[in-house]
Amino acid sequence: MVDILLTGGAGFIGFHVAKALLERGDKVIIVDNFNNYYDPKIKEDRISKINDDPGLTVIKADISDYSAMEKIFLENKFTKVCHLAAQAGVRYSLENPFAYEKSNNIGTLNLLELCRKYQIKDFVFASSSSVYGGNKKIPFSETDPVDSPISAYAATKRYNELIAHTYHHLFGLNCTGLRFFTVYGPWGRPDMAAYLFATQILKGKKIKVYNHGNMKRDFTFVSDIVAGVLAAIDKSLPYEIFNLGNSNTVELNYFISLIEKELGITAEKELLPIQPGDVPETFADISKAKRMLGFDPKVKIEEGVKEFISWFRTYRQGS
Repeated sequence: MVDILLTGGAGFIGFHVAKALLERGDKVIIVDNFNNYYDPKIKEDRISKINDDPGLTVIKADISDYSAMEKIFLENKFTKVCHLAAQAGVRYSLENPFAYEKSNNIGTLNLLELCRKYQIKDFVFASSSSVYGGNKKIPFSETDPVDSPISAYAATKRYNELIAHTYHHLFGLNCTGLRFFTVYGPWGRPDMAAYLFATQILKGKKIKVYNHGNMKRDFTFVSDIVAGVLAAIDKSLPYEIFNLGNSNTVELNYFISLIEKELGITAEKELLPIQPGDVPETFADISKAKRMLGFDPKVKIEEGVKEFISWFRTYRQGS
């Protein structure tokens, strides 16, 4: 059993990680600011599913507030930090880059500095496939250059990797960065493709399909991501970066067709050009994660979409 500070635990991936940690008997302190980037109700609803667990503590705080975070480090006992909190969304980073600077950069720096100050040695954090930018080499490997981000969001995620390396080098922190590839599944974010498409289709509205649906994504089911996060938490690696993806690209048009099939409705589509900050394809080389973390994604896209839509229907009826 370990005691873990989990930032962003009311978020999509964070909630699933918290649930898995609690189910195996760990003690979890969630820190989340429950912000309104998307409807906070789904964050509250996620937490309600685990709130009765005696191993859980939930603290409402902002990771960019150093004094609030120091109070948490002073008043709570934990041996590891799993840092999943972030201002999410590539597209929103074009509108409000300062939100990303505050949460992703200052927030991460605060946590690393507090880990140093209070001698927390193990720091696992979320990065993103977006750091690969417009890389033409497929699949993306951790050894590829990542010095050309094409969105403010991607730039902040690369900063997280670099500042973590600095703290590892200077202060001996064990830092593991996880580059997530297009995570989807039950309790997913309302601003992400699966939730957006399902909502619009059921309302009989047109869905916006960028790059005419020809984009390819390495869609990764949330349970597979959680397995990778827990494996990283259970190691104490000096400094490593891992891709966590399904290692199988899926065309957006096919992804939409699976949602249509599960809903039993054909979508009306508004075909649009690719958006600034978006990349045409993502594809994870996961050989390193397999070798060092035992990472082995199991959920195929057809099965994953079916499970998401089943949850979506139930959740929508209860809302």
